[in-house]
Amino acid sequence: MKSYKDLDIYNLAFAYSIEVHHASLKMPKFELYEQGSQVRRSSKSVKDTIVEGYGRRRYKQDFIKFLTYSHASLLECMGQLETIQELYNIAEVPELIDKYDKLGAKIFAFILYVENNWKS
Repeated sequence: MKSYKDLDIYNLAFAYSIEVHHASLKMPKFELYEQGSQVRRSSKSVKDTIVEGYGRRRYKQDFIKFLTYSHASLLECMGQLETIQELYNIAEVPELIDKYDKLGAKIFAFILYVENNWKS
């Protein structure tokens, strides 16, 4: 790995954050700066904490800690998306929930990989 951009979990998280951004702009205007802002921030936090953790990859425990933060942000994002799904009829939201669920499994698997195989 030469860059965090070589990580599948980063690339997926980045792509999904763009999708969440666009979907959130379909919410009612009064929600753009409330629920919309929250889901945008949590989705971007997933990718950002992967990047920050990668920057600390020399220190295995720090890398694991930031990957765990990324997974926690993913769960927050899913919770926000589930609320949006209940409140508003935005066609992309169910698919985004499914994508984030699968990404969560990949992040968890990568955490296990780092725990068991990473050389610090």
